[in-house]
Amino acid sequence: MSALDWTVLLGALAFFVLYGVWRGRGQSDLKGYLLAGRSMPWYAVALSVMATQASAITFLSTPGQGFADGLRFVQFYFGLPFAMIVLCVTVVPIFHRLGVYTAYEYLETRFDGKTRSLAAALFLIQRGLAAGLTIYAPSLVLSVVLGWDVRVVCGFIGALVVLYTAVGGSRAVSHTHVLQFSIIMGTMAVAFVMVARSLPEGLGLGNAMAVAGELGKLNAIETKFDPNDRYNLWSGLIGGFFLQLAYFGTDQSQVGRYLTGQSVRESRLGLLANGVLKIPMQFAILLLGVTLFVFYLFTPPPAFFNPVERARLEKGAHAQEYRALEARHAQDWEARRDGAERLVGAMRSGDGAARASAAADVRAAQARMGETRTQVVDVLKREKPNASANDTNYVFLAFVLAHLPAGLIGLVFAAVFAASMNSTSAELSALTSTTVVDVVRRLPGHDSSAKNEKHDVWLSRLVTVFWAVFAVLFAQWASGLGTLVEAVNILGSLFYGTILGIFLCAFYLKRVGGHAVFAGALVAEAAVVACFQLTEISFLWYNLIGCALVMIVALALSPLWPRRDRANA
Repeated sequence: MSALDWTVLLGALAFFVLYGVWRGRGQSDLKGYLLAGRSMPWYAVALSVMATQASAITFLSTPGQGFADGLRFVQFYFGLPFAMIVLCVTVVPIFHRLGVYTAYEYLETRFDGKTRSLAAALFLIQRGLAAGLTIYAPSLVLSVVLGWDVRVVCGFIGALVVLYTAVGGSRAVSHTHVLQFSIIMGTMAVAFVMVARSLPEGLGLGNAMAVAGELGKLNAIETKFDPNDRYNLWSGLIGGFFLQLAYFGTDQSQVGRYLTGQSVRESRLGLLANGVLKIPMQFAILLLGVTLFVFYLFTPPPAFFNPVERARLEKGAHAQEYRALEARHAQDWEARRDGAERLVGAMRSGDGAARASAAADVRAAQARMGETRTQVVDVLKREKPNASANDTNYVFLAFVLAHLPAGLIGLVFAAVFAASMNSTSAELSALTSTTVVDVVRRLPGHDSSAKNEKHDVWLSRLVTVFWAVFAVLFAQWASGLGTLVEAVNILGSLFYGTILGIFLCAFYLKRVGGHAVFAGALVAEAAVVACFQLTEISFLWYNLIGCALVMIVALALSPLWPRRDRANA
């Protein structure tokens, strides 16, 4: 990167931190620190919710997803609007009416203290580790591209986030989300324009989309029901609905965002805006990846997009074999380019036969390039057995570094850092709220009166620092043990279904009491762990298994342990 890029990047990061500290100044009571004083308008709630969900890896991997697989991934979010409607009708008014700080606080009102403690503990375990992953995943990509040690990048992101999150709490997080997310979306829009302008002269965006459609990249909706197909209309509507219901209804990192709303109305509008805007946002980012695919039809792509692994191959023991594969890859690309040029000409002339022939030639050349790439990955694995074979996270940044002008490169990297800071700050805020409200303030002897609020605010700042250090240390541990990344995803699935089941019992099974749901949660968690240890069931099914078992067991035990009024419990 040039000196101008570094100036833009470092200046933007400094501005993010200083803005967050300024907007979060003067927090002296717990409501202000943990919930931003419930003062956020609906648009701030909406942007904060979207910023929390869209981590840096969203803006790094989603263009690569579109590049490799077209628009199919957008179906994953089709259940989101329906989940937002259900939450607005049921969850939001309950949480606001009770004036809770965390989602788990409600469980004690509905059930009992032990059920609240169980759900909070499950959340703290999985979200604490996930915060490390949120830092590690983009740090790994940024370290490769910038040439920094991944541990330095992890520590740098963690330090930036904790500066304003610890000082200003939820108010600083919400206001910084609005600023950062606006800059991120503006930067992605500029990047899209630059990709479109980089297409060959005479090939407009409309023709580019026609080429992409001919080659199967505009496959936004698949109506065929196939349980083995991860992305289709039905998996998005049904599976996506329950996933988003669990995430936005039970995860404090999201609940804490819409609890900052000024009223039930503002929180509802924020969630509904998220439900309306999220799908177009993901569609646009995927379309950026599709446009990159068309761009690389006419511009030579590397055989492998990860620059560090590519350099390793060029200098390693298998360098000669790799160079031969690169030459074959370039030859096949030339054939693909020629076919693409003929395809564009046939489209313009309206020659259907020539169009079909050219498209077939492009697909054949694309298949040969794919076979060559598979062989490159095989050589890479022989060179470095634990190397990652997935380089889609580097597709967008490879274009940025090679084709964007000075200044814009720094702005794109600032946006990536901002996205990582967004999701990390929300997670730290959620971990702090849950630790202080659901653990510390319930300890025997703790003074929870109003006169002790300033002490609790300072305690919250220390807790924020603790979780930031924990996340960074875990991220640095993960940098040496790559398999832990998958382990964290599995760990989240081990707990999320049980938590969702507890909340669904609370909302919809009015006859179920605390003892029954607690027992159901223990049985469900044991069953999910048994599935993990003893079966080959994919961890993607653990959420459904855990949720269903909590509700079934709790219902079965409710006659034995009927719900009692809290006054008589």
